[in-house]
Amino acid sequence: MKAIELQDDWRLENLRLTERPDPEPGPGQIVLAMRAASLNYRDYLMVQGGYGSRGGTLPLVPCSDGVGEVVAVGPGVTRVAVGDRVCPGFFQGWLAGQPNKADFATTLGGPLDGVMTELMLLSADGVTKVPAHLTDDEAAAFPCAGLTAWSALVTHGRIAPGDVVLVQGTGGVSLFALQFAKMAGARVIATSSRDERLERLRALGADHVINYRETPDWSKRAVELTGGRGVDLVVEVGGAATLEQSIRAVRIGGEISMIGVLGGPKPGINLPLVVMREVRLQGVTVGSREGFEAMFRAVESHGMRPVIDRRFAFDELVPAFEHMAAGRHFGKIVVAIPATA
Repeated sequence: MKAIELQDDWRLENLRLTERPDPEPGPGQIVLAMRAASLNYRDYLMVQGGYGSRGGTLPLVPCSDGVGEVVAVGPGVTRVAVGDRVCPGFFQGWLAGQPNKADFATTLGGPLDGVMTELMLLSADGVTKVPAHLTDDEAAAFPCAGLTAWSALVTHGRIAPGDVVLVQGTGGVSLFALQFAKMAGARVIATSSRDERLERLRALGADHVINYRETPDWSKRAVELTGGRGVDLVVEVGGAATLEQSIRAVRIGGEISMIGVLGGPKPGINLPLVVMREVRLQGVTVGSREGFEAMFRAVESHGMRPVIDRRFAFDELVPAFEHMAAGRHFGKIVVAIPATA
């Protein structure tokens, strides 16, 4: 089978198309014929030697998110059958409940081999069946960005109809959060630096939009849009660059879901403001298989489809990462995986 490996050193230019032996499933295992993968910023950081990757082992098959068809099952497998379409979970070991240190060591795309391969050997417990209405490209978009947004809004945030959610920018998590918030009956305030993207956010259902370049103190505008109360939940992806504004935008007793650090990892936090207003800072790192299954039930019930930016060929992984790094995308970047012979 063909696979893409990161070889020799943690640099983008060391991604290579290679041949590996076809896997055979053992007890409790399955083999997937992978159909599509989607990119996350974590994947880009990993191949560049960030996100703690330098403690891992090379060669490594990159990327955590994808979709495949079950083509073989080992003894004792009952959760899935040959012919099922499934998504591998980001945390292969986190099935339900609260995670532990061992669960967090089972991530695809590092330290475990990821999805950029024609055939993938996994535990049957580590996959979730895909709603029938989703295309392969759409299904591949969900495992990290979709589940992270779901965990932030539903598992932790418990948003309800009439709540106000603020989302930042037009990355995968933010767009999923917008869509899930609207599915739940919440109002959404969305920010971006580009007016054309703000219009696309409106088209996806955003009730209010703010250009944060034109309005650097955007928290004041968010509070105005809520009648002075503040938003119920902020999906925080900016890190150091935006956390101060998020703290000021959220209501007393509201929640900030800490997801990304695109603007830097070490913010100066206004601790008195957090304490006096009882703001909750909730870290969110994807979620469990139980959460994945709940998310897909909601997606199927609502017929929801994610936003896909662009599709690249299997041998175009480096250009796909460069497209992501340039910030030209709106929605998820997908990589096609060729069918095995």
